[in-house]
Amino acid sequence: MAKYFVVAMLTLGAISPGLVAQTPAGQPSSRHSPSALQLEIARMDSALFAAFNARDMVKLKTFFASDLEFYQDNEGVENYTQTMNDFSAMFGQPSKIRRVLVPGTLEVYPIKNYGAIEVGSHRFCHTEKGKADCGTFKFLHVWRKTGMTWQLSRIVSYAH
Repeated sequence: MAKYFVVAMLTLGAISPGLVAQTPAGQPSSRHSPSALQLEIARMDSALFAAFNARDMVKLKTFFASDLEFYQDNEGVENYTQTMNDFSAMFGQPSKIRRVLVPGTLEVYPIKNYGAIEVGSHRFCHTEKGKADCGTFKFLHVWRKTGMTWQLSRIVSYAH
């Protein structure tokens, strides 16, 4: 169970209702409203983790590119198949893991002719032995846009 919890924590958030534009340093800017790209990636992040939190494996798979590379500072590198197997095993456990994006941490940067980079912090919680067990971690997602479809092609999860 602990391995699956770590994998979940390393993965990816429900968007904060208070989303604001971020400066390059990640500090909220009171002068600018969120860009269309920031809003789109925030929407994708929210939908991704709604599927994760609901344990909806069918929906969750649609957010990941078949050539996915998932880098974790304490677990190594996994591909799409390994990552989906980890999700399936995790969802088979009785304790539900929930992810929430830490408010004010979302940063989004365009990648010309490819998609976007999303960085932030997220919190994962589950119940173990009757007590809440939570951790906050950093992530970097590389989103690829093909036509109208966004998918994660690279994930970096760190600061565990």
